[in-house]
Amino acid sequence: MEPDLNYRFVSRLTRQTFALVLAGGRGSRLHELTAWRAKPAVPFGGKFRIIDFPLSNCVNSGIRRIGIATQYKAHSLIRHVHRGWSTFNDELGECIEILPASQRTGGEWYKGTIDAVYQNLDILRTHSPEYVLILSGDHIYKMD
Repeated sequence: MEPDLNYRFVSRLTRQTFALVLAGGRGSRLHELTAWRAKPAVPFGGKFRIIDFPLSNCVNSGIRRIGIATQYKAHSLIRHVHRGWSTFNDELGECIEILPASQRTGGEWYKGTIDAVYQNLDILRTHSPEYVLILSGDHIYKMD
């Protein structure tokens, strides 16, 4: 595939993708670090948070429709995302949506990864993505 054709394919692919970042974890092995915040909100390298890694990976890969499913002590995570990730343009279909565990299908919190996806299916459907990319919000890695 020629470079220009490859770029157009990737661009079309990423425009048709919605990323769901699962960021509700407590991080029980982190003890004091997660006493007052979710694991993805733990500071890393100064002003950054762990959640910045999957969000940066999405943006660097061209994915600009992102939902963040939160649950455990999400206030500092929500505040960080609102302050640091507000550059998305709604007019272009770009968004970062915070998806708090709101017990959509029952009276309980998320029971795990697949339940978090299941309870947010209605939101995924409103975006009509061709592809859904499910990412962990508490892993540090580089993705392209």
